[in-house]
Amino acid sequence: FQQLKKQGIDGLILIGGDGTFKGANVFFKEHSLPAIGIPGTIDNDIAGSDYTIGFDTAVNTAVEAIDKIRDTAEAHDRMFVVEVMGRDAGYIALNSGIACGAEDILVPEQTSDFKAILKRISNDKRRKKLVNIIVVAEGDDFGGAEAVRLKIIEKFPNIEVRATILGH
Repeated sequence: FQQLKKQGIDGLILIGGDGTFKGANVFFKEHSLPAIGIPGTIDNDIAGSDYTIGFDTAVNTAVEAIDKIRDTAEAHDRMFVVEVMGRDAGYIALNSGIACGAEDILVPEQTSDFKAILKRISNDKRRKKLVNIIVVAEGDDFGGAEAVRLKIIEKFPNIEVRATILGH
């Protein structure tokens, strides 16, 4: 704090997420140094913000990867469960899943109806639709892509199901 005052800095402009803003609040309470916060988190989970810096890039990166995965799925008649970031917020999963035409999207904000997913897969199998993309946020209540994959192959052992976890 003393170095900031020494340099004549009387306020901060911060780009960040929840942790950054909490830290700025503590700094303000302890030193009365005002701060302006610019929402910058790929999770898009800052209240009062439509979009945050980084969210669009995260969604577009996921969309590009899922599009490539769909090409592989179509070439080899496979089902893919794709896990994207989103421990507490499913915005990346929701937006990338919609953009890619995912058959199912699982997010932490909503309890997964796995019976409905299995029923849809059964109907698709009967119709000979083998290519399916399921997008899962890492914080989904079911446990992520690998847990979803295992549950699907438990019910449908003849369907080739791959889990892909997109990194940070």
